[in-house]
Amino acid sequence: MAKDPVRVLVTGAAGQIGYALVPMIARGVMLGADQPVILHMLDIPPAAEALNGVKMELVDAAFPLLKGVVATTDVVEACTGVNIAVMVGGFPRKEGMERKDVMSKNVSIYKSQASALEKHAAANCKVLVVANPANTNALILKEFAPSIPEKNITCLTRLDHNRALGQISERLNVQVSDVKNVIIWGNHSSTQYPDVNHATVNTPAGEKSVRKLVANDEWLNGEFITTVQQRGAAIIKARKLSSALSAASSACDHIRDWFLGTPEGTWVSMGVYSDGSYNVPAGLIYSFPVTCKNGEWSIVQGLSIDELSRNKLDLTAKELSEEKDLAYSCLS
Repeated sequence: MAKDPVRVLVTGAAGQIGYALVPMIARGVMLGADQPVILHMLDIPPAAEALNGVKMELVDAAFPLLKGVVATTDVVEACTGVNIAVMVGGFPRKEGMERKDVMSKNVSIYKSQASALEKHAAANCKVLVVANPANTNALILKEFAPSIPEKNITCLTRLDHNRALGQISERLNVQVSDVKNVIIWGNHSSTQYPDVNHATVNTPAGEKSVRKLVANDEWLNGEFITTVQQRGAAIIKARKLSSALSAASSACDHIRDWFLGTPEGTWVSMGVYSDGSYNVPAGLIYSFPVTCKNGEWSIVQGLSIDELSRNKLDLTAKELSEEKDLAYSCLS
């Protein structure tokens, strides 16, 4: 029997990431090849014409799974009945801007979108925040949509997770699909901690530890970490544009695993509401290793944390606490 369509909201849909993301959703990359979708696309009034152009292209592509398109600059119309919200729209930091100025702009954007989601989205709507500062934008959204369960508000660190998988794959000259269980801890920023201490590679002789196979702690504790942390900036330098393709792809990965589940024995990284696991302060949106089943994520428990890792987990938590305080100061 045919499935009912899932309504997926993409904010900032006329922008770079949105333009890369909506065809992936329409093609079934996010929710599977048998799941019909209705796309809700929101952008700001100055982008209305470009947004209509994206809608025209979606119609022209004749995606079999795409059962409808709502393209609007009205936040209530965009949020009505949506089952999934991918929040790509935000105010980017511009040269000469203070962090508080950017935070203040995003507080106002996320306040209005949170209110609309709370009042008009479908019950049990799941939210993924992509726009930076992603962790803190997600926290603002949670603040202004108190009836949306905290477990349903997440932010994107899967891009960093996938970048880490890619770096290990390149270093060892193995298929990226054979590498698993890297972890991104903390903030989607340059303080994030890409951790390979529990990561493995599937080899003809069975699963082997990444650290043992790489056999170079200096690289793993140094260049590997900084490459993943600064990959976004490196892509902007190379393309003169941000990493829209990989961000869109990893947003699909994030939602697909959340909805359809992670493979047995594999975890992924998601920015989720901290419950105090691994001594991370409760109340932050922090990236943890998670497994997903039946539409719910769970933090992987009981992983050993060495001294180097502990320091890095605490450093990124400190930055997130400061960002949280800054965001809350913009609320008053």
